[in-house]
Amino acid sequence: MQTDKQGLSLNGASPEAATLFTDALDDFNRYAGDPIAKVDAAIEASPDFAMAHLFKAHMFATATEPAATKAAADILSTVAKLTLDDRETSHAKAAAHVVEGNWTKAALQLDRHSMEWPHDIAALQTGHLIDFFRANARDLRDRISRALPQWPEDMHGRSFLLGMHAFGLEEAGDYEAAEASGREAIAQEPADCWAHHAVAHVMEMQGRAEDGIGWMIAREPHWADVGNFFQVHNWWHRALFHLDLEQNAEALKLYDDHVWGEPSNIAVDLVDASALLWRFSLQGIDTGDRWIAIADAWKEHADGRLYPFNDLHAAMAYLGADRMHDVDELLADYRANATDISEVGRWWIACGEQLIEGFAAFQKGDYVSAVEMLHPARYIVNSYGGSHAQRDVIDWTLTEAALRGNMKGVAEAMANERLTQKPLSPVNRSFFTRAQLLG
Repeated sequence: MQTDKQGLSLNGASPEAATLFTDALDDFNRYAGDPIAKVDAAIEASPDFAMAHLFKAHMFATATEPAATKAAADILSTVAKLTLDDRETSHAKAAAHVVEGNWTKAALQLDRHSMEWPHDIAALQTGHLIDFFRANARDLRDRISRALPQWPEDMHGRSFLLGMHAFGLEEAGDYEAAEASGREAIAQEPADCWAHHAVAHVMEMQGRAEDGIGWMIAREPHWADVGNFFQVHNWWHRALFHLDLEQNAEALKLYDDHVWGEPSNIAVDLVDASALLWRFSLQGIDTGDRWIAIADAWKEHADGRLYPFNDLHAAMAYLGADRMHDVDELLADYRANATDISEVGRWWIACGEQLIEGFAAFQKGDYVSAVEMLHPARYIVNSYGGSHAQRDVIDWTLTEAALRGNMKGVAEAMANERLTQKPLSPVNRSFFTRAQLLG
C-alpha cells in the first residue's frame, strides 16, 4: 500500500503515481509549480487512484470559475464509479457541496473530516480555501488550531499549517500571534508565499505600510517567481501599501508592470486587477483605457451564478469601462438564477445585488443611493467575500460616496471608524479632513 508523506494510504496508486501525487500536493501547498499536470500524470499512471481524482476536483471546485466548476463536477462523476474508503468518500462529499454552491456545507464536512484524519493536508488546505472564500474568520483560525497540535514537529508539511494558521489568526484579529506564526512558517519554508502573504495582511490591517513595503521587497525572490501562482496577489499587496501612503505613481507602476504586466484570465488575478483599478479611480488617478482589457476578461467568468464576490469585481470593471449594459446583463442573470436553494443563491439575495447596484449608483454620481445600499450590504463578513483587506474596497467606496454626497455625519463616522483601525494612514486622515470641511 502506497502512502503520502504524512502516512495516509493512497489506495489504487502505483509507486510512480504516489510520487507524482505527493509532488503535486507540495506544489499546491506552495502555490507554485504545476500541480494539475502532476496529478494528471498520476491519474494516467493509476486510473483508479481515487485521491488523485479527488484532489484535482478540489483544485477545480475552489477556483471560482464556471469552466473549472464544471470540470470538478465531471471529475466527481468519474469518482462515483470507483470504490472509495471512508476518507475518500468524505472528500467527495465536500467537493460536491462546493460544486453545488453550498460552501458552508463543504466546510462543515471538512471540519469533521479533519477531526478524523488530522494529518490529511489536502483536506486542511482545501478547507482553508473554502473558509477564505466564504469569509469565515473563525474557521480560518480554528480549522488549523484543531489540527496543528497533532502534527509532530518533524512531519512533512507542518510549516504550511503554520502559514495557514497565520492567515486565520490575522483574519480573526490576533495580529501579534499571526505575524509570529507566519514568520515561523517562512523560517522553515522560505517559499511559502501564503505565509508571506499572511504577514503582509497583518501589516495592512495595522497600517504599517512602510514595514509592508520593506517586507515585500526583502522577500521578493521567494514570492515573485514566474512559477508562483500567488505572485499577482502579493504584488497587489505591495501596491496597496504604496496607495495607502498616497504614493500613487508607484502603485500604478506596480499595476502596469506586475498586477496586469502579464494579462491574466484567472479569476483571482482579475479580482486583484479590478480592485486595484477601482481604488485608483476613487483616488482620482487617471486609469486611461486600462479597464477595457479587464472588462473583456471578466466575460468568461462573471456568470451571475457561481460566486457573487467575483461578479462584484466584474461589475467594477464593466462600470470602469463604461459598459453599463454588461452590468445590467449580470444583474438580470442573477435575478433569473438566484434562489434560496443554494448558499450562493442566498448570498446573492442577501446582499450581492445590493452591492453591485451600490457600486453602479456611485459610478453614476448618485452618492446618496450608493450610501443607502452599500452601508447595509457591507456586512458580508462571515458570509462570502475573501479577506478583510479585499472587502475594504466596499468601505472605501462607501466613505467616498458619503464625502462626495455631502453626507457629513456618515462621512465623519466612516472616517473615524477607519482611523480607529489605521490611525496613521494618510488616506484615512484625508477622509477625516475632507469630512470636517463638509457643510
